[in-house]
Amino acid sequence: MPLITSVLVRGINNLSDARYCAGMGADYLTFRLDPALPGYLEPALVQELSGWVAGVQLVGEFDTLSIPEINALAATCGLHHVLLHRRRTAEELSQLAVPALKLIKWIPDMLAEDVEKRFRDQQAHVAGFVLATAPPEPLSAMQRAQLTQQARTYKLWLGTAFATAVSVRQFVQEIQPAGIVLEGGEEIKTGLRDFSEMEAIFEQLEDE
Repeated sequence: MPLITSVLVRGINNLSDARYCAGMGADYLTFRLDPALPGYLEPALVQELSGWVAGVQLVGEFDTLSIPEINALAATCGLHHVLLHRRRTAEELSQLAVPALKLIKWIPDMLAEDVEKRFRDQQAHVAGFVLATAPPEPLSAMQRAQLTQQARTYKLWLGTAFATAVSVRQFVQEIQPAGIVLEGGEEIKTGLRDFSEMEAIFEQLEDE
C-alpha cells in the first residue's frame, strides 16, 4: 500500500506485528537486539520473524554493545540498518557494516543553536535521526517552526505523538519529515493482536 511518507515501526517482537506492518507499507521494522534494552529479542527469534516478511528494511536497535558485536549481529540477522541509542564517535560509526540511524531525545529547554549543532555534528556520519518520543506538553508555535525547519534540513523520523493539534496526515504534510515512527505492541495471545490504533494511522497516510 503506497504511503505519503516513510514509516518506521519500533520494537517488533511478534509475527503478527511484523507481517501486518510490512503488509501495510512500512519501510523499516526495528528489533531490539541489545540485551541492555527492554524488549530484547534473541537473534534466533529475529531471524525467524524476518523470514516471514519481504520488502522492508530490517533495523537492529543497540545501546551498549561494541561495534564488533553490532556488526556480528547485523550479519547474523541480515540487518539493513542499525538504530543507535548511544552517541558514538565518528571513528566508531565508520566501522559499522551497515548504515546507522541515531535515536535522539527531545529536550524542551535546549537552545535552538545547541539543537542545530547536535544535528550538524552528526549528520555526516548517520543516515538519519529518529525522534520517537514527543514532549508531554504540546509544542509552542516557535517549537513547531523550529521542528519544521529541522525536519526539512535533516532526515528526521518523528513519533506520531508530535501531531497533537492536527491529524497525522496533516502533520506530515505540514512538517514534511523523512518519516513517521510507530511503536509495535504485544499480542493478546499468539496470533491475535488489536491493530485498530495502528490501522487508523496507516489509513491517514495512504497515498490517495
